[in-house]
Amino acid sequence: MDYALITANRNYSSWSLRPWLLMKGLRLEFEDRFEPFTKPSNYEEFRAFSPTGQVPVLLHEGRTIYDSMGITLYLADRHEGVWPKDADARGWAQCAASEMHSGFAALRNDCTMNVGVRVKPKPMSDALKANVARIRELWEEGLSRFGGPYLAGPEFSAADAFFAPVAYRVRTYGLDVGKSQAWVDHILAHPAMQEWEAAALKEEWREISHEEELRACGEIIADYRSA
Repeated sequence: MDYALITANRNYSSWSLRPWLLMKGLRLEFEDRFEPFTKPSNYEEFRAFSPTGQVPVLLHEGRTIYDSMGITLYLADRHEGVWPKDADARGWAQCAASEMHSGFAALRNDCTMNVGVRVKPKPMSDALKANVARIRELWEEGLSRFGGPYLAGPEFSAADAFFAPVAYRVRTYGLDVGKSQAWVDHILAHPAMQEWEAAALKEEWREISHEEELRACGEIIADYRSA
């Protein structure tokens, strides 16, 4: 299909992980093009390939498809498996992915993604507590209704790809997600997630603003990244 997917740092870029994992999980072939964050704002450099100056971006047949949800919808028009076949599971998965795409601001801000570290978080704000409670509720609903081991049933789907960055956050900050920890363990063991994590741990550079965001989230108690 001659896809090229442009993503950024494995340690930091939760938005990049979603379509990357989706395409890997569906075994879609693509050119894996890496454009790292090198400074707090990469807007001008990224504008060379992205109309928003952000990643991820999918290039295909002369088209520039941007935003993780836009890429997901584009792929769903061309490939089975992006959404579950079962109508109930498909509707739930689409709502869950959309909720993740547009919500959970406190989780994003207070628990920034960094794959290679473990953090003792600062006391949780009420907003963060509400976000974690909602994620726990949502995941437990999906696993209960559709039987697991994935969020919307027996097969991997976009719902899992959209929440995969949260699985890293759960591990990094030791968040309590109750019985849905089983899904966290399952998705972290996915071969594509293992591939992403291995690349993250090998990254030798650090981007200052992302590292400052991490320190603001709590005390770093372990760092498994390359020195």
